[in-house]
Amino acid sequence: MKSLCVYCGSRTGADPDFEKAAQWIGEEAARRDCRIVYGGGKLGLMGATAGAARDAGGKVFGVIPDFLVELEGVLEGVDHKIVKTMHERKMLMFEESDAILTLPGGIGTLEELIEVSSWARLSLHRKPIIVLNMKEFWTPLKNLVDHIIDQGFADKALRTDLIFVEKPEDVFPTAENHMLRARA
Repeated sequence: MKSLCVYCGSRTGADPDFEKAAQWIGEEAARRDCRIVYGGGKLGLMGATAGAARDAGGKVFGVIPDFLVELEGVLEGVDHKIVKTMHERKMLMFEESDAILTLPGGIGTLEELIEVSSWARLSLHRKPIIVLNMKEFWTPLKNLVDHIIDQGFADKALRTDLIFVEKPEDVFPTAENHMLRARA
C-alpha cells in the first residue's frame, strides 16, 4: 500500500484517545512509507494524522476546497492542492489512494464514507474501506448497515465492503491483506 486516504473529523472529539489514534496512524504510515491523503486542513483529527505523518518524515498530500482554507487553515510543510468544490476534493482524494480509512468524525466524515461505500456497491472500485471502530464509535453505523440489509434495501455484501477494526494497530495489516485478496 503506497497511499492511504484518511477520512476523519476537523475536530478532535470528546475522547483524547481518538487524537492519539490519529497520531499513531500518521506515524505508522510514515514508518511504512505510505503517503497520507487527507482533507488538507490543520484542525482536528485531520491535522493530527497529517501532522504526525509529516513530523515523522512521511509523505502527506492534502486536498482542500478554497472556501475551507480560511476556516480550517492549511497544514504547513505538506504537499497540498486547493480545489474549487467538495466534489473535486473527494474525487482527488479517492484517485490518489490505494485504500480508505475512516477515523471518528462528524457528518462530513460519514458522508465521505457512505459515498465510497456506494461506489463499491456499484462496482466502481475494489479499494479496502477500513473503519476504525475504536471504543465502538462507529457501532451505530454498523447496526444501521445491518438494518438496511435486514429490511431488504441492500445486499449482504455491504457488510463486507466496510471492514470494521477495533484498534489502530489493525488498520495497516487489514488493508494490506484485503488488497492482496482483491488481486488474487
